[in-house]
Amino acid sequence: MSDLTSLVAATNATLARIGAEFTPAVFASSLAAEDMVLTDLILKAKLPIGIFSLETGRLHPETLAMLDKVKDTYGYEIALYRPQPEAVEAYVAQNGLNAFYDSVEMRRECCRIRKVEPLGRALAGNKAWVTGQRRAQSATRAELHVQEDDAAHGMIKFNPLADWSEQDVWDYIRANNVPYNALHDQGYPSIGCAPCTRAIEPGEDVRAGRWWWENPDSKECGLHLVDGKLVRIKSVAA
Repeated sequence: MSDLTSLVAATNATLARIGAEFTPAVFASSLAAEDMVLTDLILKAKLPIGIFSLETGRLHPETLAMLDKVKDTYGYEIALYRPQPEAVEAYVAQNGLNAFYDSVEMRRECCRIRKVEPLGRALAGNKAWVTGQRRAQSATRAELHVQEDDAAHGMIKFNPLADWSEQDVWDYIRANNVPYNALHDQGYPSIGCAPCTRAIEPGEDVRAGRWWWENPDSKECGLHLVDGKLVRIKSVAA
């Protein structure tokens, strides 16, 4: 059994357990490569795990195009959660459209409005949520666990791809003809909002293109923080 086969089997077992023991559960998809692997596994297995994405209003056209690719490939329509228009308008009116470049605080406030608050609505009423995070993605995710107790949201959080490498992700995508974001072929291993994401240079960390003007230790949008602090939430034995 190859390493990838073993990883897929373990991930399928985790997803099946989520579907059996933690419903209602949802998967938060950024529509990037890792999340397309999980989308493929969840939909092919017909698991009772809903899939949603945060439509921040600042996504690349290539990212938005993934919504139709998923619908065309799997016959599934990903649910979209958008920021509150009045909150966006107030931020822009007070600070400017691109104030997130001015400071970490301004950037995190933009992320709070466009991502964190909509995430809260998307997770409401669920017992568990699933992410495509991997341990190898960045220093901020080095202690990632497959299953964690997310006290901030009052539920269990699963990171089924925690043990996967970048190569594993792409080997799976190619072997299974999984649709993926065209930006990945343009030097974007990690994709967020258009103004806050750039292509990376050879040898750079895979998340170097996210908020590239900031210190690497601050590079999280708040979706995976507790009380605004970059700390790992409690691991739960799988």
